[in-house]
Amino acid sequence: MTASADFWFDPACPWAWMTSRWMLEVEQVRDVTTTWHVMSLAILNADRDDHDANWQRKLGVVRVLTAAEQAHGNEVLLPLYTALGNRIHVEGRGLGGDGVLEESLAEAGLPASLIEAAGTDRHDDALRKSHQAGMDLVGMEVGTPVIAVEGTAFFGPVVTPAPKGEAAGKLWDGVRLVAGTDGFFEIKRTRDRGPVFD
Repeated sequence: MTASADFWFDPACPWAWMTSRWMLEVEQVRDVTTTWHVMSLAILNADRDDHDANWQRKLGVVRVLTAAEQAHGNEVLLPLYTALGNRIHVEGRGLGGDGVLEESLAEAGLPASLIEAAGTDRHDDALRKSHQAGMDLVGMEVGTPVIAVEGTAFFGPVVTPAPKGEAAGKLWDGVRLVAGTDGFFEIKRTRDRGPVFD
């Protein structure tokens, strides 16, 4: 029987990127389908973040993702996220890198006009609804990624490098095990390395 997972991401987060690449590996070795959703670190941290240029860039990128989903359906989120993540994280161009949004839209086969959404609040209600759906499942004391496994949501797993092949599958098996354990809340340790993109 096919398992289901829901994955909330903000493309600004390198850890969410690592986890998303793991999830794609999982789909190759386990019978699972993932539905992708946008969340926003800018919204999550609105009371804590200074509204500087980086905050605005974070918000702008998730606005573009939301506008793309609204206009072209949920299935465009993964290819657009992949195009963005490769440029932002793997290539190290960051959120504000020249051409990142334009190139990512083109790679995902989406119209360049979607970039206009970055500077408008026109899709903010849909963005907040998507963001809040993840937060409602997991609570407010987390960041991104948020994964819901058959109705149980949690933050993470945060892992680097992203496991591949059967190692990815074994981690998934463990995630399903803890997700199915009533009363399970968290496992955590301090990270001793940054994300390893390979």
